[in-house]
Amino acid sequence: MAKLILMRHGASLWNEKNLFTGWVDIPLSKKGVEEAVQAGKEIKDLPIDIIFCSKLVRSTMTALIAMNEHASGKVPRILHPNEGNLEAWGEIHNEETLATTIPTHQAWELNERMYGELQGLNKEEMRKKYGPEQVHIWRRSFDTPPPNGESLKMTAERTLPYFDNTIVPELEKGKNVLVSAHGNSLRSIIMVLRGLSGEEVVKLELATGKPMIWEYRDGKFYEE
Repeated sequence: MAKLILMRHGASLWNEKNLFTGWVDIPLSKKGVEEAVQAGKEIKDLPIDIIFCSKLVRSTMTALIAMNEHASGKVPRILHPNEGNLEAWGEIHNEETLATTIPTHQAWELNERMYGELQGLNKEEMRKKYGPEQVHIWRRSFDTPPPNGESLKMTAERTLPYFDNTIVPELEKGKNVLVSAHGNSLRSIIMVLRGLSGEEVVKLELATGKPMIWEYRDGKFYEE
């Protein structure tokens, strides 16, 4: 049976500084690297056929570091479709070598919520300025976005079609899929997998660098 592995990226440098990050492209912290290594150890014996990441480096770093621990010894190979020479000149011309790689796709649709005018600002300072209740609404309500940013509902509207049209077809082929993404893009997916309402999904807490596994069979998902 095909397996879906969902994993929130490890802690980033801005997680440690308690800053709104969103689409700002910040790398993992030392703690985040350690979390990615540990995540890799937890899934090292699960065959992985294809990887999906967001376009943000903290997501891709997490997947690549985790795969360093994998028992297969296979190497993630980041694909560059429709990117000119990056695609054309990145071809592998040896079938044996190709078989030792795992196709790895980066998709903006899996990016974190875009936090608009809050990006780069300290969360605690924003609570003092606007009040805890308002900041909580910006961070956790389903359909209220921060100033010039995205709500979780808006994030789901880009993440779920990509999941349905690009990721699920790979599961239908019997492939095991690793998705390394973000708290809110993953909430969007888990909302559907668990059948959660908008009110329920905003209460969902996802630990950094912790794999979550579903089995996919007969067109349905079963959480392990």
